[in-house]
Amino acid sequence: MAKEEASGKLEWRINVPDGTWKNLEAESGIVGKFWLRLKCLILGGLISRVVGFWEKIWKIGVGEPRKVIHCIKVGVALCIVSLFYYMRPLYDDFGGNAMWAVMTVVVVFEYTVGATLSKCINRAVATFLAGALGVGIHWVADHSGNEMRPIILGISVFLFASAATFSRFIPSVKARFDYGAMIFILTFSLVSVSGFRVVELIELAQQRLSTIAIGTSLCIFVTMLFCPVWAGCELHRLIHQNIEKLADSLDACVVEYFKDSGNLSDQEDINKKIQGYKCVLNSKATEESLSNFARWEPTHGQFNFGHPWKQYLKLGVALRKCAYCIETLNSCIGSEIQAPPCIRENLGDKCLKVSCYSTKVLKELVITIKKMKKSSKIDFRVAEMNFAVKELRDALKSLPSHVIAPLSIATIEQPPEAKTGEPISNANVPPIMKVLPLVTAVSLLIEIAARIGGIVDAVEELASLAEFEPAKEQKPKQNQPTNVSTLKV
Repeated sequence: MAKEEASGKLEWRINVPDGTWKNLEAESGIVGKFWLRLKCLILGGLISRVVGFWEKIWKIGVGEPRKVIHCIKVGVALCIVSLFYYMRPLYDDFGGNAMWAVMTVVVVFEYTVGATLSKCINRAVATFLAGALGVGIHWVADHSGNEMRPIILGISVFLFASAATFSRFIPSVKARFDYGAMIFILTFSLVSVSGFRVVELIELAQQRLSTIAIGTSLCIFVTMLFCPVWAGCELHRLIHQNIEKLADSLDACVVEYFKDSGNLSDQEDINKKIQGYKCVLNSKATEESLSNFARWEPTHGQFNFGHPWKQYLKLGVALRKCAYCIETLNSCIGSEIQAPPCIRENLGDKCLKVSCYSTKVLKELVITIKKMKKSSKIDFRVAEMNFAVKELRDALKSLPSHVIAPLSIATIEQPPEAKTGEPISNANVPPIMKVLPLVTAVSLLIEIAARIGGIVDAVEELASLAEFEPAKEQKPKQNQPTNVSTLKV
């Protein structure tokens, strides 16, 4: 076998059994390269993307089967309402307006019962008001003469559409009736404009209103009777899950800061728990949406019609205040400047104690909200947390005087390494700079305990407004200490 390179082109020559030579030229043309890349894209990239897409769909369906059930409910509702178009007797009664029932089902059917009820009621009321007002304006225009008729209709469309559009900027209206204002504009404009050419306007408005009523009634019937998803239950579950994530995140942050986990699996679990506060910070929009939809829902389960859903928003605000402190505490992990071991060990034990009792308070609040039953232990848990905070403050005050004393000018002067841009070692850091990150973490932990007290107050207010089941008094055991100061961790 021989290789020759001439005129910038690669050529291979091989000797075959019959004694002749054959040339094999490398495919270096643009068409050949394009074809190879196209085959790789079709056979490799496209197939892998399709497989990955179906794997994601499968995981979503298995992880949240209620979403699959919701899809089935939408399909069932559309099949039923389509009968008004397929069956001749029903089509003769409604005609082409039967399509409005199909459109209504497509537009108003939502995942939760509250969202569906909100859209159904908004659409029905807005359609009725806009239709009645449009018919009234049309009657006035008819009795004003042919010359004034288009002017009156045009002015009425301008005024009512502008007023309804402005109402969508009002926060209270936008929160609950934004969809209704939009439907009002649409219906009033259609009735006013179509009424200029249509003779039997009242019959047309009646048919459209009846088809919309059929569509909304069908949506309410299907969403409430077949595997309903209540927005109130979702909000209730979201709140106590956020409290639980906050407790796990706080505990994992303090453990990670003061202890080094040697086991890799434990380290991965700790890192996963630490990120729990992010879910709390990102849940504001979901809480507001679920609270708005929950107010439309009737009595279900343990939730009455006048359930204090707004109090859940106040509780969510208290949770996010605490989550912001945990986020700041998480940023202290992995600081290059470390405090002396003796100080770190002394304050570390106190901090772990505060974290332990704070986590117990949050866990007790989770049980209170989940069971909707007032806790008989919450006061005791809060007293434990406050006493641990007091011990931590005393330990912080007892730091050596040379650490907390003001620095002299010589101490403040930067070492040579800082001037040359090289990293500063822990030995060259002034004493107060060594202990500053630790003091910051301790201060944040004390602030977190104070904000947990605000969460306790919000939960107690919710329990009072929602009339949670009163707690059963438990008799203290004989060996149980009565003084909080005698407790051992």
